[in-house]
Amino acid sequence: MSNLKGIPLVTEVSQARSGEKYLTPQGFTAIRDGIKATAAAGVPTPGARKPSWLRAKMPSGEGFQTVKSLVKEHRLATVCEEAKCPNIGECWNAGTATIMLMGAVCTRACRFCSVDTGNPRGWLDPEEPDNSARTVELMKLKYIVLTSVNRDDLSDGGAAHYAACIRAIKARSPQTAVEALTPDFQGVLKDVETVVDSGLEVFAQNIETVRRLTHPVRDPRAGYEQTLRVLEHAKRHNPKVLTKSSLMLGLGETDEEIEQTLDDLRAVNVDIVTLGQYLRPTANHLPIERFVTPEEFNQYRESALKRGFLECVSGPLVRSSYRAEQALNRNNAGLENKT
Repeated sequence: MSNLKGIPLVTEVSQARSGEKYLTPQGFTAIRDGIKATAAAGVPTPGARKPSWLRAKMPSGEGFQTVKSLVKEHRLATVCEEAKCPNIGECWNAGTATIMLMGAVCTRACRFCSVDTGNPRGWLDPEEPDNSARTVELMKLKYIVLTSVNRDDLSDGGAAHYAACIRAIKARSPQTAVEALTPDFQGVLKDVETVVDSGLEVFAQNIETVRRLTHPVRDPRAGYEQTLRVLEHAKRHNPKVLTKSSLMLGLGETDEEIEQTLDDLRAVNVDIVTLGQYLRPTANHLPIERFVTPEEFNQYRESALKRGFLECVSGPLVRSSYRAEQALNRNNAGLENKT
């Protein structure tokens, strides 16, 4: 589990600042935003001023408030909030959200991610499958993305709980398509099968970055080859299930490395890939090495499509679950990349 020693404890969750350790309502400790504060924190990102194409609208509106109320009422976590997604306003106003299962505290500490880090010590909400299913039913969703924190504290990485949530959704909303953006389950393939067999339509596991940058970008327990093995096994286990992965750009990768990663994903028969700009969530996280232009995102999309992907959704503000229900429209999910 993540090492939390030596970080002062804040007893009120709302008072914990980024990088501080706090006590969760469930009684275990966690680090706010996933990465503890260091002496290097506060060092500005090179070219830190965001270009115009990265400006997203402030979250507001009736639809936004409705989704926010539903999420709170059913005690759900969303990656939209926990990962500080820039598209939260657009998605919630459209009546969609990405539900994050198994709590809001991850056992890993990837240096790009702002989800809180800690050891939940086996805690799970037994009502989460039914709460998730009722929320999807109330929102009348035709497509739902479920994601989750990594739960290395659980013997199966949370696979059975994940599958229970999918089955509960399908029981209440059989016509709703389910995409599961899962952990890597430490590469345990029988746990991958548990989720694949739960009735979903899309199985996703994010490779996140190119091979050379996997460490330090991802937690040491994650791995480039491990993600490829998970995706390969999911497709082999049930060829009818679509497989999907995502790549962040702007961390120092080269065009050649991007192309190699696309080749590696196609080699294990991944169907859909998404490409988006890495945005530094706090001063404690990895700096941005470059801002990828909309024109470059268009070029990378064309490169991916030439390799045989069913779709590549590519753009500065694209995240793995962004407009996921439109991924097979073959039009970059309706995005027009312009400067």
